[in-house]
Amino acid sequence: MQGIVDFAFPKICLSCKNKLYTLDNENYICQPCRTKIKRNMPPFCQVCGRHLEKQNPNKSICPVCLRTRLHFDRAFSPCSYEGVIKKLIHEFKYRNRDHLGKSLSGIMIEFIKEYDLPIDYLDMIIPMPLHATRLREREFNQAEILSKYIASEFGIDLASGSLIRHRFTKTQTELPADNRFSNVKNSFSVSRNCDLRNKNVLLVDDVLTTGATSSEAAMALKESGTNIVFVLTLAN
Repeated sequence: MQGIVDFAFPKICLSCKNKLYTLDNENYICQPCRTKIKRNMPPFCQVCGRHLEKQNPNKSICPVCLRTRLHFDRAFSPCSYEGVIKKLIHEFKYRNRDHLGKSLSGIMIEFIKEYDLPIDYLDMIIPMPLHATRLREREFNQAEILSKYIASEFGIDLASGSLIRHRFTKTQTELPADNRFSNVKNSFSVSRNCDLRNKNVLLVDDVLTTGATSSEAAMALKESGTNIVFVLTLAN
């Protein structure tokens, strides 16, 4: 029966749109496209996690982070936000391809293991929240889907709902970099039912660009007593 369904409605790669020849029903990315994903390679900026070029005057922090105050302790990303991964994230977020969550979170999980990120020191994982209006529009929170797989893989508590996005803002992608920090200012708060004092937290999102959203969310967490806030995104 499944063979008939596959013949009539063949699965396609959500990047290149070519037919997928796989028995894995949760795989939506063909192998050629997987190999084209541009990986974020070390050395990494010790703040935003982006690749540091050899000519960078500072050996540990990129020029952007030297000029910008960010409230999270450190960010990590396995991919560069371009090409295949950019297309897949767009499919994931804006075309209701929530079934991409397992494949995309798998890239993040591989990165955690490959670079031995300090996952064992974390008390909880918090997905970047959407405002209620945006959640109704999109019908799911892509950061929460990614977080569920990561939390399950490493046996860490998933604290969905502990961070609240109480102010509706313009989409960051519509704004120039200089306006993104003011756009998200005072957008987050911590739930009254959540005690984050002295907790080490991993904040998960799909993309880090200027770091404005993650920084503002991290500030709300720090003001509630959180000890360390690491940020993990799929791409930067």
